Amino acid sequence: MGTREPNRHLERLYRQTGWTLRQFAQAVNRIGTERGTPLKYREPSAHQWRRGHMPKEEVRPLILEALARKLGRPVTHAEAGFPAPAGNPGAAPRTVDGLLDLGREDMDPSRRSVLGISLFSVALTVPNWPDVVGRMDTIQTGQARRIGMPEVNMVVAMTERVSELDDQFGGRHARPMAAAFLVNTVAPYLRAEASESVRKEMMSAAADLCYLTGYMAVDEGIHGLAQRYYLKALELAGAAEDHLTYCTTLRGMSVQAVDLRHGRQAKRLADAAAAASPQAGPRMRAFLAGQQAHASAQIGEHGDALTYLREAEVAMDKAECRGKAFGSYDPAALNYHISQVRYELGDVAGSIKAMQESDKVRYSVYRRARVRHRATLAERQLEIGHLEAACATWNLALDDYPMVQSGRADQRMKTMFRLIRPHLKNHAARQLYERARLVAPASLLT
Repeated sequence: MGTREPNRHLERLYRQTGWTLRQFAQAVNRIGTERGTPLKYREPSAHQWRRGHMPKEEVRPLILEALARKLGRPVTHAEAGFPAPAGNPGAAPRTVDGLLDLGREDMDPSRRSVLGISLFSVALTVPNWPDVVGRMDTIQTGQARRIGMPEVNMVVAMTERVSELDDQFGGRHARPMAAAFLVNTVAPYLRAEASESVRKEMMSAAADLCYLTGYMAVDEGIHGLAQRYYLKALELAGAAEDHLTYCTTLRGMSVQAVDLRHGRQAKRLADAAAAASPQAGPRMRAFLAGQQAHASAQIGEHGDALTYLREAEVAMDKAECRGKAFGSYDPAALNYHISQVRYELGDVAGSIKAMQESDKVRYSVYRRARVRHRATLAERQLEIGHLEAACATWNLALDDYPMVQSGRADQRMKTMFRLIRPHLKNHAARQLYERARLVAPASLLT
């Protein structure tokens, strides 16, 4: 299937990376592992690709993503000398049709394994606010029904209920519910007849639901799917002229990127969110500045990180003076950002102190976050040699863990097993290990 002619396009990109053949193959293998399909390519394979042997169709996107991450820009099939993928996936679907396709894929149990290997892309093209504001495809009603604010309010209320389920129990079961609601109720509402004001309110409500569904996909570790939901949320928020959801979604995309250690992408997204919200109130400003601080710290911009962190603290003080806003950025979230910044800057003890303060002031309904953040706190306590304190914190996380269905919570438990195993001669460690074995899936012990 390959040609004998050297792939001069791929060769040019390869030389721009400065990689050795071994580094090229390793970069592709890492992305395969990230996607859930481990690969074992070595130097000869990378050499053959350059010489014109065509990689397997399912491997080509991984090669493009590896090159994009190294070069810091999108790389297309044509630029790498690969044939265009079948089905022309680059064609942008219409807004409602695209939402239906996305939700139906997520609802279908037979598609779950395919969705699970969707690839996070650092080269994702994110639409700017001026590019999306007020833009919406021509609505084809397809039915005589007219909607009003009662339908909008129902979508908002349903989104709030799903969000509460996610906070308390994780997104594994809540996300398919949200996808079904998008397909069966929200998409038809978007096509129904409505006044212009009601239509915008419905698009705004749909954008919120898309953002939440993307967030739940992140929680399950399905990062490519999450990006698709996030992009749909940006498109709908722009069409609705909804600055708040647009900026919140960009910030969520930054959180996803920073947690995957793509710091520069995270910083770009956090900065874009801040730039798109020049009139942000103090709570929103704290929300955005905290994320800018975390991303800056991850890429070594220490001064900027501390400046943004101070800005977040000042803004939060102003926001708290105006009354608490349950369910939005709060002191627990701010202390989490302080902890993350301190950890990235090498102050492990300081990060522990801030994480403990975050745990102390967190609302009780945020069970999933409590499991994850307590487990992270325990990891850092162990990092500085406080084994028994770490075991006590992990035991607190285990109190809630059986009630949470979350990929990120599972990952923290898997890390706990790995970290505690060398310490099983210690009584507290052994007791924790035996307790965790009773409540965690067997797959996490390996």
